[in-house]
Amino acid sequence: MASSWWRRRSTPAPLCLWLALAASILTLAQAQEPPAELTKVTSKVFMDITIGGKPAGRIVIGLFGKTVPKTAENFRALCTGEKGKDPKGVPLHYKGSPFHRIIKGFMIQGGDFQYHNGTGSESIYGATFPDENFKIHHNEPGIVSMANLKEPNTNACQFYITTCDSPRAREGDGKYVAFGKVLTGMETVLKIEALPVNNVDAPNTEVLITDCGEIPLRSDEL
Repeated sequence: MASSWWRRRSTPAPLCLWLALAASILTLAQAQEPPAELTKVTSKVFMDITIGGKPAGRIVIGLFGKTVPKTAENFRALCTGEKGKDPKGVPLHYKGSPFHRIIKGFMIQGGDFQYHNGTGSESIYGATFPDENFKIHHNEPGIVSMANLKEPNTNACQFYITTCDSPRAREGDGKYVAFGKVLTGMETVLKIEALPVNNVDAPNTEVLITDCGEIPLRSDEL
């Protein structure tokens, strides 16, 4: 009787093990999302650029709102200017702000609409907001990423665009939240990168975002 009872009690065990294994596989699959899903463009924005007061082209950026929704929304809204003004009365808008820093073989940096020199910090969520995740890597030209205040969880308005795949660019993995990619206008990014800079990496010629906003997705992009 004892032996029969044990057999009846132990029968479900393999089923439980299979269910646990299936759950583990599903969790792993969800954690390892395909690159195409991670970089799915959910919205597009544009930036019209002048160099030394002369038109230099348009940069169109696709945002990965499925992977980093909060970060992508911050950038999108700062491109449209729809959120009004910051506590100091400055428009939450990239229009009229410069690309203030250039490091050749690495990136161009902009987004400081407060002070235009890299010291500004304001987002649509307040002064700063946390790192969302580091799923997108800095391993190709045109990756758009947050430029934080040199500490974790200090994202605001400043961003940078990689100009190439380099060891320095890849150092951003795990440090800076990437949230988009240049879709068109990489030639304009490279024009900016090629400008002479001073001893603090600021361009000698003013580079401005003269207009920016959102571009509706086409039906085939939805």
